[in-house]
Amino acid sequence: MILSSSVQPIAFRLTRGADLKQSIFDAVKANQIQAGCVVSVVGCLSSLNMRLADSTTVFQKNACFEILSLSGTLTPEHLHLHISVADEEGRAWGGHLLDGTIVSHTAEVCLLVFPSYQFAREFDADTGYTELVVKTGM
Repeated sequence: MILSSSVQPIAFRLTRGADLKQSIFDAVKANQIQAGCVVSVVGCLSSLNMRLADSTTVFQKNACFEILSLSGTLTPEHLHLHISVADEEGRAWGGHLLDGTIVSHTAEVCLLVFPSYQFAREFDADTGYTELVVKTGM
């Protein structure tokens, strides 16, 4: 079932040295976001820290990267974010964004907030992870 709701945009720019994930989490807390998503992030990084698709391997590299996309869901306690980037040779890398991913020059962040929703995460025995739970009518 798809429910419609009004949305509230939040946009901001990060500068050199900002931790990308932590800065987005700071915005979630500062704006008291109960349910949201990342619409767009463009910019560049000096350090990339992400978990790969095998769910255990961490890829960390200090180099120049362009952010190609970043998407995910925002809850008051947790961010579930996936990032794809291109390195200086145009090779693409992607995975689960971790703390320690650092902005080199700028990152333009656009979020959407769903005021009548509440997102949470609960353990799912089938997947072995905490998974998104969506509540409406807030």
